[in-house]
Amino acid sequence: MSAINIGLIGFGTVGTGVARILTENRDILHARTGLDLNLRSVADIDIQTDRGVDLTPGVLTTDAMAVVNDPEVDIIVEMVGGETFAKDVILAAIANGKPVVTANKALLAGHGGRIFRSAAARGVDLAFEASIGGCMPIVKALRESLVGNRVSAMIGILNGTCNYILSKITDEGISFREALAAAQESGYAEADPTLDVEGIDAAHKLTLLSSLAYGMELDLAHVYTEGISGIDPMDIEFARQFGYRIKLLAISKLHKRGVEARIHPTMIPENNLLSSVNGSLNAIMVSGDAVGDILLYGHGAGMMPTASAVVGDIVDIARNLSAGITGRIPLLGFLPDNVRKVPIISVDELDMHYYLRFAALDRPGVLSKISGVLGRCGISLQTVHQKGRKTDGAVPLVMLTHQAREADIQTALVEIEKLDVIKDRPVLIRIEEKNNLDASA
Repeated sequence: MSAINIGLIGFGTVGTGVARILTENRDILHARTGLDLNLRSVADIDIQTDRGVDLTPGVLTTDAMAVVNDPEVDIIVEMVGGETFAKDVILAAIANGKPVVTANKALLAGHGGRIFRSAAARGVDLAFEASIGGCMPIVKALRESLVGNRVSAMIGILNGTCNYILSKITDEGISFREALAAAQESGYAEADPTLDVEGIDAAHKLTLLSSLAYGMELDLAHVYTEGISGIDPMDIEFARQFGYRIKLLAISKLHKRGVEARIHPTMIPENNLLSSVNGSLNAIMVSGDAVGDILLYGHGAGMMPTASAVVGDIVDIARNLSAGITGRIPLLGFLPDNVRKVPIISVDELDMHYYLRFAALDRPGVLSKISGVLGRCGISLQTVHQKGRKTDGAVPLVMLTHQAREADIQTALVEIEKLDVIKDRPVLIRIEEKNNLDASA
């Protein structure tokens, strides 16, 4: 089989990029694969808008299911997004015995159990490199390049919108709202940015990564998720003074008793490689027993970087079809019989370092009241700073803790917030030291 026919469902931003690569780079794709990757059909509800791609007459259609059911189409590429029609498209393609390429992390994280089981039962491939980190080949790395490693931890920046916003706040000292507006104006944030800024998008990706790395069933519901909408420039400045930068991190570590999987704003040392990943870029560090730590870095979104990953998946599947093989690599990196249910450890059970900021009245005895509560909850302090000018009679009181249990920290903050010397809700930001990449217990 030297000609592979492709059916593209969804002609939006990334779909357009995929069509562009398949048509404009057709010669280099043939030179590298020996295959003719033919874009046979492109389905979208809007086939009138000019996307700037030169397609053969008759390729465009509004009937997506006709493409899925076309016996001449060898590979279905789902670029619709969402969790309804896209799921119907993928399941119908699988039922027809057609391999699928998708970038739909929300669908896979939320409904992947059914989808992956269906694909395995039908004996077809399903590729999803572009669903995690855009052009970073993290799926291929975990499923293939690191196949001989026991992965113990992953920590990364998996949402370009949040990284862009935090970079703007850090570099320009502007508010979250101002940085969000700049991200929307530049095209890095949607009109409704909730999925990005509240950490949900990153949680989808971390769910898939944890399954790939540890052979665990998908478990989006138990991934701790916290966004960046509460980040204040004051905290970013304090972080800088302490030698940290604030990033929205996706953190996953394998322990004897389960997996920790969490998304939240995190302070990391300025000498950590991830602290220098700015703008809309993504990066992920993976720790394996054979390789140590490796870092992947690149554009996590955008038309052409994401389309590049999609085309890479198309080529992998096309090569399999040409060779008459399927299922060469397990869909989630482990053979289905070895994918098991692994508990996600509640964040309340984890031990971490913390940055705490209180808006406290400037009067004698305030520090002793706060530190007394912390002490009763078993929390010891590494450093205490009272900085800045009074605002409404209060000054910022900043503390860095030694390692403490999350549940104890939360208990202490509830009690401290009730003190008559506290003017506002306390601020908590977790700290990830470099050596915290190692998992234990």
